[in-house]
Amino acid sequence: MMKQLFRWCSLALTLTTALNAETTDLRSAPPKDLNGYFPFTVPATAEAWKTRRAELKQQLQVSLGLLPLPARTPLQTVIHSRKDMGDYFLEKVYFQSLPGVYVTGSLYRPKSATGKAPGVLCPHGHWENGRFLEEPEASVKKSIEAGAEELPCAARSPLQARCVHLARMGCVVFHYDMLGYADSIQVSYETAHKFATQAKATPGGFFTAEAEGNLISIMGLQTWNGIRALDFLESLPDVDPKRLGVTGASGGGTQTFLLCAVDDRPAAAFPAVMVSTAMQGGCTCENASLLRIGTGNVEMAALFAPKPLGMTCAKDWTVDMPTKGLPELQQLYKLLGKPDLVSLTDTRPHGHNYNHLSRVGMEQWFAKHLLNGATAPPEREFTFQTAKDLTVWDAEHPAPATGPAAERAVVQAIHTANTAALAASPDAMAAGWQSILGRTLANTGNCIYKLTGDKTETATYFKISGEVRNEAHSEIVPVTFLHPKAWRNRVAIWASEKGSAALFGADGSPVAEVQALLNKGWAVAGPDLIQTGATRNRKVENPREAAAYTYGYNSPLLAQRVHDLLSVIKMVQTNPDYKTEKIALAAAPGAPGNTALTAAAAAMSGDTLTACTYDESTFTFSKLTDIYDPNFIPGALKYGDLPALTRLVKQKCPLAELAGK
Repeated sequence: MMKQLFRWCSLALTLTTALNAETTDLRSAPPKDLNGYFPFTVPATAEAWKTRRAELKQQLQVSLGLLPLPARTPLQTVIHSRKDMGDYFLEKVYFQSLPGVYVTGSLYRPKSATGKAPGVLCPHGHWENGRFLEEPEASVKKSIEAGAEELPCAARSPLQARCVHLARMGCVVFHYDMLGYADSIQVSYETAHKFATQAKATPGGFFTAEAEGNLISIMGLQTWNGIRALDFLESLPDVDPKRLGVTGASGGGTQTFLLCAVDDRPAAAFPAVMVSTAMQGGCTCENASLLRIGTGNVEMAALFAPKPLGMTCAKDWTVDMPTKGLPELQQLYKLLGKPDLVSLTDTRPHGHNYNHLSRVGMEQWFAKHLLNGATAPPEREFTFQTAKDLTVWDAEHPAPATGPAAERAVVQAIHTANTAALAASPDAMAAGWQSILGRTLANTGNCIYKLTGDKTETATYFKISGEVRNEAHSEIVPVTFLHPKAWRNRVAIWASEKGSAALFGADGSPVAEVQALLNKGWAVAGPDLIQTGATRNRKVENPREAAAYTYGYNSPLLAQRVHDLLSVIKMVQTNPDYKTEKIALAAAPGAPGNTALTAAAAAMSGDTLTACTYDESTFTFSKLTDIYDPNFIPGALKYGDLPALTRLVKQKCPLAELAGK
């Protein structure tokens, strides 16, 4: 055994020489935020992209609260007040995406269509009043003078112009409301798009620790509304379900590429002024916890490949798309054998827009891919509709309730639907935890050991200071090993928020539980997990307190600590000169958080561990009310809290029994 130990230390020193002395843990940098840089690296092969696509799609589904999908309850569709607009019909629509949760909008139907027509969804984006947008005369004049628009009616509402012309081209168009805009009043605009302070969150509503724990978000509900809007279009007898398109700009562009990433039905997509490697979406409705960890808008838009994907860029955060984003998408489409099915309409003389230039690019794209290669005719004048003309609510169709109680009812409807969906698909628990923790032992990557300090000797054991380096993820975990002289080829990893200090008592000797393991021939590893001793998650520099601004881009601290434990397990398991027959993971007694991180790491370790030990009675995620608590993690409540993690742990035992195993 002594010879093997010295060979192990020698190997560590050899590896140290080979490594760059300046290597640092990438996580030591400031946390990433929505204004970071989000490049897309195209996999080398189509098969590699297939694997990555499946992984990323699952991440999006989990983040949006859509794994598994809720039941598609009856839409209870109401279509009323048909108006003859000359060459198209305009109707008012509302339906229920969940029981008691309404989606509202305007339906444009071509008058001259023969047979089934393409259906197009039009999420509006962050224009003032959304579907009810009415630009003032000064803005109309400015748009025409700048060449952004040709027609006064289109300058007055570029949103209506988009829908009218698509209908004139022969498409059935549903222009629907984002939450808090126009007729979507059950959740207020201030909550859905301007939420800023945790203290002002509606109890039982959105943005609370409970909502984040259940992955209930504005973005998730808007995506589900988009899925149900596709259901609505498919239900119309005059719509061809094989020719569905989606197009929106700004926040509507975000809705477009996300809907097309998680729903396979759209045949063509055109997200405008949103896909880029720069700013990813500033509104609370464009962010969800876990969504952009390790990814960004360009890669999420790429999930639509190889189907026809058109985009625009402008003099905004999309300004660099021709050189940063588009080339990578073109590379992917070429890899998949469809190089002509991705395009970018350049409107960079103009600012953030869905103006005439952008619409012409979209109209030509949809004419080609939804209308069998037709040529889009020029836009013409149309009759502008006011908010009073468009609203779906009237005396015969009364509006639903508003206010905090209505918001709570919406959140409860989502929770009820998700609970039922999980009960019907229990296997989703494991997939959910894999996505919220962000790593399993299988994809932890290569981990090596580096000796960093002196090796000290006592009568019965060696104390060795080193670090585990995760080469795949550029992460470093300092580790103290207590190695018994009578080693029996077994290693116990002592998991604690206090790090290696938890190995020792006040007198510097191993605590009783660790000493018992040493006496039985177990080596004991005490990793200093990332931010050892930290009492808060690091918050991004954003004045608003929505959890998604931090956890949408950065793994929560608990997940990062789990990653460290997995790195140590992987190193012990695979070290070619350290023949370990048994590996155990033990939660150091005394801190409830030790239970959380131990259970989570064990659940992600598959069959590798001989034993895992922690006290289930000491911890529950449901008691965490602070989104910056070091043990808070989005999704933990949805996917069954600690009991669900425990069911995923393969080899659980009491701490008192570990030494005897």
